[in-house]
Amino acid sequence: MGSLQLDDFIAGWVGGAAAVIVGHPLDTVKTRLQAGQGYGNTFKCVLTVYRNEAFAGFFKGMSFPLVSIAIYNSVVFGVFSNIQRLISQQHYGNPHHPPALVDLALASMVAGAFSVGIGGPVELVKIRLQMQTQTFLAANLNLKHRATDFAVQTAYRGPIHCVGTILQQKGLAGLYRGSVAMLLRDVPGYCFYFIPYTFLCEWITPDKCLSPSPFSVWMAGGIAGAISWGTATPMDVVKSRLQADGVYLNKYRGVIDCISQSYQNEGLKVFFRGFTVNAVRGFPMSAAMFLGYELSLRALRDQAETNP
Repeated sequence: MGSLQLDDFIAGWVGGAAAVIVGHPLDTVKTRLQAGQGYGNTFKCVLTVYRNEAFAGFFKGMSFPLVSIAIYNSVVFGVFSNIQRLISQQHYGNPHHPPALVDLALASMVAGAFSVGIGGPVELVKIRLQMQTQTFLAANLNLKHRATDFAVQTAYRGPIHCVGTILQQKGLAGLYRGSVAMLLRDVPGYCFYFIPYTFLCEWITPDKCLSPSPFSVWMAGGIAGAISWGTATPMDVVKSRLQADGVYLNKYRGVIDCISQSYQNEGLKVFFRGFTVNAVRGFPMSAAMFLGYELSLRALRDQAETNP
């Protein structure tokens, strides 16, 4: 049982890495749209990023999440799987008993709560690096004409410098800016993630099969991702704005203030900004994540059985 617990974390890391590689370009577009930088619609945002920053602009800030988000997903999948088995053991006396809906919901909420501890700083740094399209001086002072000396100066030179700067300026609490919004996004969000995946896998998989096929995992994971990210969009907008805020100036005092200002300035539609990108990127990203997780988990368990 102990090795299986560790296997879930390892497989979650592999799945998380696969998801970052597949989903980061659209994640960059989503972040730019939600932060309210005047990109307009999704198509205009894609064109603007490409024209100003070329193809590499879509992968800005990817090195940090490739490592850190993989660890983050390792924790999420590891916690979810172990909590689910613990609940099954307590309720049914068998850790491998098929979980009920309430069991999946409880395990999902616990995983969502745990995710913020690691995911808060990870997403903060990722978003800060993705948003570096203005010079420090121009953004800070809202100048129409940038001084030549500051034409290429940015707030952060990379993820390590970003973390160091935030710690120096705001302390440890600065790395968790937007974490309340993230908690409000992830606790229900993971319910709409793991529950649809579990039931869709069972529905797609033929009765005679002992485990779902790679296609079943891919399809169920993709649909679950689209559902989860689509429903999480309103709070994801608030989280992204809070985490993007503070690079140059602090515009929002907290979640309520961010919701209030965003609504007053841009109306109700602002909370659905990036909905299309979220739903679209949610499918391939989550499909890759679940497929990487399930295939890695099977390989690890097969190896454990071969070499007891």
